[in-house]
Amino acid sequence: MPAVFVTATGTEIGKTFVTAGLAVHLRQQGRKVAIIKPVVSGFDEKAIASSDPALLLEALGQEPSLAAIAAMSPWRFTAPLSPDMAARLEDGAIDFASLVSFCRSAIAQAEDVLLIEGIGGLMVPLTVGTTVLDLIEALRIVPIVVAGTYVGSLSHTLTALEVMRRRGIDLGALALNETPGSAASPEETAASLRNFCGTIPIITFRRDAAAANAEAFERLAELVKRRQS
Repeated sequence: MPAVFVTATGTEIGKTFVTAGLAVHLRQQGRKVAIIKPVVSGFDEKAIASSDPALLLEALGQEPSLAAIAAMSPWRFTAPLSPDMAARLEDGAIDFASLVSFCRSAIAQAEDVLLIEGIGGLMVPLTVGTTVLDLIEALRIVPIVVAGTYVGSLSHTLTALEVMRRRGIDLGALALNETPGSAASPEETAASLRNFCGTIPIITFRRDAAAANAEAFERLAELVKRRQS
């Protein structure tokens, strides 16, 4: 049973877009998909319909509800800050061991494919002394990194890849999600990154390009399938 961790080079890059789209595509192929997003910040119980967990539940064909969101995202914070900062403000510190245990339990219970969506970027602090990267390393599962095409994305992306390389983490794919208003296209960004990425698959996504994105999600789904075999 494959488990895939979707992370990013920063916040508001497109993790939920990629996770939800991949889930929809896998379900269309007849796969049984489960999703967890263990930690969420900037969560408003009065506006759950627009929250990331609600979008993920909809991708699974489920009705968003507070109970369903609580099962998917046990650690929810109101403040739109990094988890460690939000938790400190709300007296709800995350216990890293409990977080790892929750993820491992979800992996063990999944029937087919489990997608785990992280929070923020790869190096966002979760607790005092631990980051999203530490969670990926502890779970020992394949990550997909979502990056943008904004000015500075090349540096952010290559830095993230270098950090993962030094930790010995095998990257499953790099998903380039078009940044609105960017001067560079996803294809141009990918061309630059390929000079440094070796054999890492790079898949590009464009805003408002449903047909092209469907093909991109098909490629991503195929990579997940290969990891299963």
